[in-house]
Amino acid sequence: MTVRLSKRVQRVSLSANAAAKSRATELRDAGRDILDLTTGEPDFDTPEHIKQAAYAAIAAGATKYTPTPGVKALRVAVQRKLAEENHLDYPLASIVIANGAKQIIFNAFAATLDDGDEVLVPTPYWPSFPDSVRFNGGVPVFIECGLEQGCKLLPAQLQQHITERTRWLILNGPGNPSGAVYSETELHALAAVLRRHPHVLILLDELYEHIRFDGRPAQSLLNLAPDLQDRCLLVGGVSKTYAMTGWRIGFGAGPTTLTDAMAVVQSQSTSGASSVGQAAALAAYNGGLDFLAEQVAAYQLRRDTLVAALKTVAGLDVLEPQGGFFVFVRCAGLLGRHRPDGQRIENDGDVVAWLLEEGVAGVAGSAYGLSPWFRLSIATATEHVAEAGRRIAAACRQLR
Repeated sequence: MTVRLSKRVQRVSLSANAAAKSRATELRDAGRDILDLTTGEPDFDTPEHIKQAAYAAIAAGATKYTPTPGVKALRVAVQRKLAEENHLDYPLASIVIANGAKQIIFNAFAATLDDGDEVLVPTPYWPSFPDSVRFNGGVPVFIECGLEQGCKLLPAQLQQHITERTRWLILNGPGNPSGAVYSETELHALAAVLRRHPHVLILLDELYEHIRFDGRPAQSLLNLAPDLQDRCLLVGGVSKTYAMTGWRIGFGAGPTTLTDAMAVVQSQSTSGASSVGQAAALAAYNGGLDFLAEQVAAYQLRRDTLVAALKTVAGLDVLEPQGGFFVFVRCAGLLGRHRPDGQRIENDGDVVAWLLEEGVAGVAGSAYGLSPWFRLSIATATEHVAEAGRRIAAACRQLR
């Protein structure tokens, strides 16, 4: 019997990030010396007080079903976090908890998109953005944001691409894969355009909000344009800040009409998020951020180390990230060169394949909608980042 797959699932693909990591793992398991710079996952452990809260929840029998929108105590903690850290006020009904920020985004599109509705996706993008749109019947409209504009959306581009079919604009900051952070001036300019188009919803993915370099404070579009709050879905979670990727807890804060509908979607897919995961997230939000400065300093050191190494390499143009876990590199200057075995470098996939041969695993920029680029994660040991920089420089010198 042949299984007939739906058109819906055929619109999307397996994560390129996961595929790159899988290949790196295969080579390492086979004995190859591979530095894996593919995945945006903190190499720090979940703080001890958070793990202890999970143990205590299990011991207390908090292992049952949870309310679909999330445990009330956790939603209250998110509400307080938004007020104290982000200076944003939300009623409790406007906050929903899901199995990771990715599910929040998926639920939002499932709740709002009809076939043919358009979602504006600045490139480079996190790959799950357009695939979540496609899976839910929408059409991603890509807006290229290259190196010359710091991989950030310009107001004129936004104005040009809005149509009557536009349902959402996605803004991600600090950006994945770019590490780009919008300035106050840039956010004000985008807000001015959005005010002219009240039918457009705004998805603010701020999962990397606390991973910012050079002393830059967290700044949201909503701090500068509070009049847009009733059109925004703010997406956050514990995975990056608290090194809790495997706990799978994210939140969304937005207008109650939207969050109620998102809860309906979730009630028919996964129901409420893990009781133990929510107990851990509650401890995270109640436990403060005293540990964070040391981690951000480590990420910044890694950024500086890798950027310094790659800026000296002929054929590479490095976008210095202002936040997040990644360094995004344009490799147009390597195209047309030949490897020592005679193979011609035609695209960023070939660049990444050559770097893998030389012991560094990254992800081609085509996975993020922008070529020829590649992404490297700095969420790994500092000595590995330094060695990766040396290997990449040596690999590029071998190209003729």
